[in-house]
Amino acid sequence: MARLSRREALTAAAGALAARTARADFGPQGYELTFPTLVVPGLDPAHHGLRVAQLSDVHVGMNTPEARVLAAVREVNRLAPDLVLLTGDFVTYASNPLPLVRSLLEGLEPPTFAVLGNHDHFVGAGQVDDLLEACGYTTLRNQHTVVRVRGAPLTVLGIDDGGTSHDDVGATFAGAPTSGTRLVLAHNPLTARKLPPDQGLPCFSGHTHGGQFVIPPISDPIVAALGQPYIRGAYQISGNQLYVNRGLGWGRKRELAHHGSEPEVALFTLRLPDATRSE
Repeated sequence: MARLSRREALTAAAGALAARTARADFGPQGYELTFPTLVVPGLDPAHHGLRVAQLSDVHVGMNTPEARVLAAVREVNRLAPDLVLLTGDFVTYASNPLPLVRSLLEGLEPPTFAVLGNHDHFVGAGQVDDLLEACGYTTLRNQHTVVRVRGAPLTVLGIDDGGTSHDDVGATFAGAPTSGTRLVLAHNPLTARKLPPDQGLPCFSGHTHGGQFVIPPISDPIVAALGQPYIRGAYQISGNQLYVNRGLGWGRKRELAHHGSEPEVALFTLRLPDATRSE
């Protein structure tokens, strides 16, 4: 696998900065719609401008208003991205809300890929997997798949949850293409540390809820000291890119459940570095 040059690494860092500073719109359903841009050096030229939506940490049931989830699904369909990524924690602790996974989340129109989170394993990974598959979505558990998007191959690599020790990066990447457009899904942001280094891989995660109750400048250092330095937005890790989505769930009254870290629906635009794209 080819390593990134210094120029490519700097370009990827600039893309991460663009993701960090992307504009956001806060809507009446209690989430922000964000528009990050990621500069991906290894992107297939056919995928320059590719639009990717991400939903994470839905936590169906009492922890999330049903109207918020339904609105997010409608929003994603309205935006008509090329594909959708679901990055885990569809439930919380109880199995009773399991049927809501399908009734609230089904209907996403673009090709949709998912990985599981720690809460999905707490409740029943197989059941959550079955419900997602019943929606017509592809769940990847330390697996990869290659699909054609805009006439070119695109590899989706889904790593299972690391917080519950179900992740296997080696198995996920075994036999996968080593070039072209590659997107990595991993619920826990710490999994990004285990990716092959210096590949410019974009990794999409959740899990943290953006710190959930943020009190600058106190809360972020506390969360980092507890072992989670990747809290929200974009990061560069060992020559790869990580975006941590703030998630959609946790709280019927968002003013109590979230402070300074609103729920998020993200629509990414993937771009080649200026020096390598042809338009």
